[in-house]
Amino acid sequence: MTAFKNLTFWNDAEELECVTRTPEAPNVVTFSFQSPTGALFNHDPGQFLTLELPVPGGPLYRTYTISSAPSRPTALTITVKAQEGSIGTRWMLDNLHKGVRIRAIGPAGKFSIVHYPAEKYLFISAGSGITPMVAMTTWLYDSGREPDIVFINCARRPSEIILRDRMELMASRIVGIDLKWVVEEADPFRPWTGYRGMFNQIMLGLMAQDYLEREVFCCGPEPFMRAVREALAALGYDMSRYHQESFQAEPQDAENIPKDVVPNDRSEAEIEFALSGISAKCTETVTILAAAKAAGLVIPSGCSMGICGTCKIRKTEGQVHMVHNGGITDEDIADGYILACCSNPIGRVSLEI
Repeated sequence: MTAFKNLTFWNDAEELECVTRTPEAPNVVTFSFQSPTGALFNHDPGQFLTLELPVPGGPLYRTYTISSAPSRPTALTITVKAQEGSIGTRWMLDNLHKGVRIRAIGPAGKFSIVHYPAEKYLFISAGSGITPMVAMTTWLYDSGREPDIVFINCARRPSEIILRDRMELMASRIVGIDLKWVVEEADPFRPWTGYRGMFNQIMLGLMAQDYLEREVFCCGPEPFMRAVREALAALGYDMSRYHQESFQAEPQDAENIPKDVVPNDRSEAEIEFALSGISAKCTETVTILAAAKAAGLVIPSGCSMGICGTCKIRKTEGQVHMVHNGGITDEDIADGYILACCSNPIGRVSLEI
C-alpha cells in the first residue's frame, strides 16, 4: 500500500493552510503549509511563490522562496525575515498562525539545479538568500546519493544564520555537505571560531580550492551578489556556470530593449479591460499595472520589476512595449501574455481582465 493515498497535486487555485510556524532567528519564522484537500506539492527546488497577504487597506503580494524540497511533498515551507519597515512579512509574523488560509500564486522561477545539473556545486548566499540553497541541498540529500556541495552563507552574527540547525543536521549525516559560515561579528559572550569578516577571494580559496570546477549558485542582496560576481570573474571563473536569484532588477542591456516601438509621453494610449467592461486612457509611458490601478482594478503584482511573474495577464489585441527581467517565458509571450508591471501600451490595447 502506498503511503500517499492522494496522488493529486496542489495548484494555486486552492488556498494554502498554515499548519505550523517555527522561529528560526530574530524576526525570522518558517511557516509550514498543507493543502486543505490533502494534495501533494510538486515544484523545482529553488522556486518561489507569491503570497496574497490580506493586510489592512487591501491585499499585498509578496514573493518568497520555497525553503522545503519537492522530495518532501506533503508540506511546503516558506522561511521569511521581517526587515525594518516591512509590511507583508510583518503581517505574517503577527497574524499567520495555525489554521489560517491564504492564497498563493506559483510556483515559479528557474533558479534551480534541475536546470543546471553538475557533479559539484558551490552555493554562496547571504541573509535570507540561504533559503533556495537549503531547498536544493535538501533535495540532493533526500536523493540518497552522496552530493558534493560547498555551502557558504554569510550573516551578521552567528545567531542570525537562518536555518542553521537544519543544515548542520544534514551535514552531520553525510560527508558531501561542507558548511562554511561567515559572520561580520560574534554574538556577545559566545565565542566564534569560524570565518569572520566580509566574504572575499581569499576566503573563497580557503573554502573551496576547486571552485573553478563547481557550478555556482548565488543568492542575497544585490551588492553582495555583485561582489561575488566580480570576485569570480577576476579569478578566471567561467561565468556561464554562475547563476543567481534576486528580486531586484538588474539594469537591462541596451541590446535587449525592443527597438520596434518606444513609449512616448506625448502619445495617448487606450486600454480596454475587456472582462471588466472598463476602458482607460493614458500616455504610452504609463504601465498597464498603473493604468489598471488608476481605473480601480486590481492586478496581483509582486516585485513590480518583471521578475516574479505575478502580474501576468493575456493581451488579445494591440501592441505593448515590455522589458522584463525573466518573469515570463517565451512560450507565454507567444501565447499573448504580458507582464502588467513592465508593459506600456502602444495605441489601443485590449486585455483579458
